[in-house]
Order: sequence, then C-alpha cells, then structure tokens
Amino acid sequence: MIFAISLVTALVVVAVVLVTSGGGEGSVKGGPQRARPQEQVDLAARIDDFTRQTIRRSAFRPPTALERRAVADGVGLYLDGRRAEAERRLAEVDFGVSAFNDTATGRPFAEIADRARESTRGWGRVYVDLPQNLSDGAAGGDRPDGAAGGAAGEQVRRPAATWSVQVPHPVADADSEKLGVGAWRATPGGVLVLAGAHRRAGKDGAADVAHRRDTVFHAVCAELVAHRLPGIQVHGFADSTEPDYDVIVSTGRGDHGRTWGEGLASALSRQGFDVCRVWVRRCALEGRTNVQGRVAADAELPFLHVEFSRTVRESPARIARAVKAIREAAGLAGGTARPGSSARTGAGAGAGVSADASAGAVVA
Repeated sequence: MIFAISLVTALVVVAVVLVTSGGGEGSVKGGPQRARPQEQVDLAARIDDFTRQTIRRSAFRPPTALERRAVADGVGLYLDGRRAEAERRLAEVDFGVSAFNDTATGRPFAEIADRARESTRGWGRVYVDLPQNLSDGAAGGDRPDGAAGGAAGEQVRRPAATWSVQVPHPVADADSEKLGVGAWRATPGGVLVLAGAHRRAGKDGAADVAHRRDTVFHAVCAELVAHRLPGIQVHGFADSTEPDYDVIVSTGRGDHGRTWGEGLASALSRQGFDVCRVWVRRCALEGRTNVQGRVAADAELPFLHVEFSRTVRESPARIARAVKAIREAAGLAGGTARPGSSARTGAGAGAGVSADASAGAVVA
C-alpha cells in the first residue's frame, strides 16, 4: 500500500515537472517561446556606479594581442548582427553581452563587458544602441516574434550603429563619462566606448588608452573605424589650463572632421560656451597625438577630440547644454557605415586599419 502511494506521488511530480518545463509562460504547444522582456535600467546610473565602484579602484593588466583582438572581433561581429558568433568570440576572454532598456530614453542597448575580472584587468565596457524594433536576448539574440535568433553563421539585422562616442579617461577627467552618456542618449545609433581604469592605474602609462595602441579600448575603437563609424572623444581639462575657454574642439591629427567640428563649435557657442577652434588658433590639448584620432585620420574618417573645462563638467545644467550642442551637430559627422555590410576582412580590421600595434607601443 505504501509502495502504491509512493508510486502515484512520483508520477504526479513527474507530470507537474513536464507541464511546467514544456508549457512555460506565453508558450503555445508546438510553437516558439516568447522573447524574454529586457531589464529596465538607468544607463547613466549604471555607468556612474561602474565609475565609482570599479574604475576608481581598478587595477590594470595590459591585454595580450590575442586578448584585445578577441574583444574587438566580438564587438565587430555584434555590429554585423552575428550575435551568437560574437558571444562565442567574447567568451574566449571572459567577456559577455547583456541586453537592457534604458529608462530615460526607452531605447534598448547592449552592454559588452568583462564577466570575470573587471576590477583587476580594467579593460572597460562597450555600449551599443539597438534598433527599437529588435529585442535582443542577453544570450542568444531572441527576436520579438519569439523565434530564437543568432544561430551560427546566421545574419541577423545589424544594429543601427552610425557613430561612436569615446571616454578614455573616466575618473581622471572627472565626469567626462556623464558627457559620454548624455551624447549617446541624445543621438540614436551610437556606440559608447568606456575605458575601465584610471589612466594612471597601469605601469609606465599602460592604462592611458588615448595614447596607447596596445589596449582593448584602442582595439575596439579601431574596429569601429574599420566599420566606418566616425567618432567623438570627450576629455576634460582644469580651468587653469585654458582659462579663456570652456571647450576646446579639435579634429585631431586629420581634418576629415572639419565640417563636424565647425558645426559643433558653432552649436557650443550658441549654448553660451567660449570655444577654442584648434584649426583657427593654437590651444592647449589639441589631441594631435591621440592614437584613436590617428587611426581615424589614416582611414580618412571624421574624428573629433573635444576637451571640456572642469566648470562645464561639474554642472549638470552645463553638461545638458553641451550635450544639446553635440546632438545639433550630429548630422555633420559624415559616417559611411552601410547597413548589413562591414569593412572588416577576416579576423582583423579591414580597410587598411590595424587595430593592434606591437606590444608596448605608446604614443607620447
């Protein structure tokens, strides 16, 4: 009798497990599972937490050529819509992809970040704005119709990436990340590249990513150049460095961003800022040795190196005005990205752009 009761109980438990696992919420017998809803997050708060809790205290371990190539490849594959391949490539170096919705804009975005040693390697994060009609699961690229996406080799529609904003010196250039987030939010289609450690965290300037070619930050930015995405890099300076100016706008080593730069400088002036235009007069911090700018110049792609005073960066109201100017000038960036195509060739950056230089390479 006891054996019979135990057998019946076991059969009931099995039946419940089968029904629960086979008929999950929103499923139809024989049909696909619905896509999981994406977590709602405030991107600005998320990056602020990352800056205060991780970047401020992070160590820095220089990546090998293979490691930085893996992250850059993963970002490039993700931009190409080959998301399952991207996740596999990123996983080789313990990076991963998560998808969220930004509460301030309602837009979905992907976060590409270190999953294992973020506070010891200090390699940073990448944020990709996604089309609003494409819901991307954190692992596998679920589509809004519920069908699983991202099978090996499958070409999923490419995210609408058209430009990049780069923040190479968070913490060191205090609150520069707030300008980066604001610009990303104000202008859809952006890729935000954020360094993961203080510029002095590494030995002999190894973490100063704006002047090193052997970092994950540089490898990712070079990959974006290979995808023909123009870039704006935001920095900060002490008021005493250029007391007559609030903002210094430069096209870096090249001049392919001149139209964009002139438009941004004019927009900033309309917002009440005193702007030094490097192509008109000499200014401090012209950004001509910036290595990301050099790669963009070699590829004949628009690039802006923009320095904001501490007075601008410490004021939320002034940051909002600066972001408004960046948005006004965004249409002059002149990117040449083509939906569904890539300038990448093989595993490396194409179009004559090399994402990596020899280990230890530094530009003063």
